[in-house]
Amino acid sequence: MKLKREINLEDHNVPTNILDGIIDIHIHTAPDVRLRIQNDIEAAKSAKDAQMAGIVIKSHTEPTSGRAKMATTISNFRVYGGVVLNHSVGGLNPAAVNSCADMGGKFVWFPTISAPSIEIDWKKIEEIIHVVAENDMVLLTGHLKPDNILDLIDMSRSMGLQKLVVNHPLTRVVNATLDEQLEMSRHAYLEHCFVACMKLHDNLDPALIKDSIKKVGAKRCIMSTDFGQIHNPKPVDGMKMYISTLQEHGIKNSEIHSMTVDNPKKLIE
Repeated sequence: MKLKREINLEDHNVPTNILDGIIDIHIHTAPDVRLRIQNDIEAAKSAKDAQMAGIVIKSHTEPTSGRAKMATTISNFRVYGGVVLNHSVGGLNPAAVNSCADMGGKFVWFPTISAPSIEIDWKKIEEIIHVVAENDMVLLTGHLKPDNILDLIDMSRSMGLQKLVVNHPLTRVVNATLDEQLEMSRHAYLEHCFVACMKLHDNLDPALIKDSIKKVGAKRCIMSTDFGQIHNPKPVDGMKMYISTLQEHGIKNSEIHSMTVDNPKKLIE
């Protein structure tokens, strides 16, 4: 049974199926060093059944480019992968990004779990940006702090890189102010992850996400779940919950469509 959502006249272009055409750019799947609620294939099939358009699988410890190819073939559904530049792949390692590109990887995340112990090396970062831009990949800021994020955005733009995403700016690991988020959003999308609102994570008030969306505009934001943890719902169910939560906080269906369909599609095209 399909879950329907109410559509206002101003939202007449929003599909009646709540997940139709959505791309979740942040899902954690098995195999992994941590327990995950679904593996790559299961997550892909769940998203396909929900009539989504694609998912992005992410691992903090290994590239997911090859896994995404296999999941796409088996499920007949579009799965995207990439690499997170943590210690397990050599940190800020241009060779890891080259390898990811050669495997068809689309997403390159700056360090996440290794962020506190990886020294910022702008020469290596310049090499990484070059590879990302040359291969039409997406650069995401991981767990960098606001000052470094803003510097990274400036360098990326000066080198002609168009596809930039600031990961979960409201979480403790980033903790960007609204003014910083507004500045970041001039040249990058802000990705707001629903996992931050979960009690076992940041326990973030969804009203803060609503405030950020209203501050910078839905056309500069992306909604993703960052789900896959064994103690949270499956990503597909998490996205339904996320949409319902933001609707309750006054976010329009047209804005949700921008953040879940239009903006992710622009990154992947």
